[in-house]
Amino acid sequence: MSELGDRDPILVFSTSDKGGTGRSVTSCNIAYRLSIQGRNVAYLDFDFGSPTAGALFEIDRMDRGTTEGNGLHRFLTGKKSIPAQYDIRSETKRTDLRAPRHPYRLTLYPGDRGGGEFGATTDVVKRCVDILVICKQEFDVTFIDLSAGRSAALEIVLSAMAATQLRGAVARWLVFHRWTRQHILAANGLVHGPNGLLENGAKLGYDPGRLLDSMRYVRTAVPSTSEAPGAKGSGPQWAWLRKQNEALDQLAQANQMGTSVTLGTTPVEPVLQWREQVILDADVDAKIANQETVRAFAALADELVNDDTWTWEGDF
Repeated sequence: MSELGDRDPILVFSTSDKGGTGRSVTSCNIAYRLSIQGRNVAYLDFDFGSPTAGALFEIDRMDRGTTEGNGLHRFLTGKKSIPAQYDIRSETKRTDLRAPRHPYRLTLYPGDRGGGEFGATTDVVKRCVDILVICKQEFDVTFIDLSAGRSAALEIVLSAMAATQLRGAVARWLVFHRWTRQHILAANGLVHGPNGLLENGAKLGYDPGRLLDSMRYVRTAVPSTSEAPGAKGSGPQWAWLRKQNEALDQLAQANQMGTSVTLGTTPVEPVLQWREQVILDADVDAKIANQETVRAFAALADELVNDDTWTWEGDF
């Protein structure tokens, strides 16, 4: 039994308006952290046009989706009756991720290589409901990693969560964005803008206020503005950076993306700039990755399952 005990399983929808937000790599790292904290975790790769979760977990044979014709793309479009699932710790080539063996499941449902996007037809939505119900029964936390923007994947899961079978399910939406003016404006548009999450949710019968309460923002790759002793850069440069950071704080607040609705922040991490991957404690011990980054992922994992962080749960 996991540490969630009798608490309801959680469906986590990871989305972003732009690509390059760190949505997938951050979600994979949060999923890994939850699994070592005592939770059974599933990861569904709903980025149909670019299913690369396998690469993040270092499973070479499905680094761009599975080639075996059994991925989520073929399942949702009715070409396969059951989607494949893989135990990440058994499949990964990375020794430190494989061992020591851990009692809690970390499972990947990959996309299909070369599958491409497809529409949210009635049959596709029904199959999406089926897989989410299964994951809700088998896992404590299920991540659904969506394509960037107002994608078909976003439309499919919004429609699926409006189905009777999933009414009352605990759904949490993570909206990822970089700490830049363009990304803040884009993330606001995805949630509040035309054809955004709230507008499309209302068309499906969601209460906009309750749907909004189920969303939190994640700021990724946020640079430090502390002028540490010996740090590179001039005094004026650091003063300028702090001024820009303050301006971004004000912009986020003005766009309903202030700290009260921000789940957490990840720092700039050189390892992830060069190679997107799951960062393990072994990477910190080897002085390859920064402890601050691991702390950020662990904090995001904690806040994701902390009921006090979320003001409303349940039926929309």
